[in-house]
Amino acid sequence: MSEDYIRTARAKGLHGTAVVLKHGLRNAVVPLVTVVALDIPLLFTGALVVEIVFSWPGEGRLFYDALHNRDYPVLMGVLLISALLILLSNLLADLLYGWLNPRVRYE
Repeated sequence: MSEDYIRTARAKGLHGTAVVLKHGLRNAVVPLVTVVALDIPLLFTGALVVEIVFSWPGEGRLFYDALHNRDYPVLMGVLLISALLILLSNLLADLLYGWLNPRVRYE
């Protein structure tokens, strides 16, 4: 909150909440977007261990059973869905960077 752009916004006469929401929070949420967008695929790929340990049905259990039964089409399908999830979450993070931080522009 002691950055130059925050002081400039206050010097312009903006209200305190507008300064915090429009200038401070917008820049502070960029690292949060990084962590959340990169953890979304981790939640789904980490489900394998939880579903095996607790015998829950799900994508991780399906992958494990297909691995033991050598069901390669199912393995490829699960890996394709996981790869697409990783790609989409990274794309979402990049788009949110451009929207949140005006200094980031894609040409």
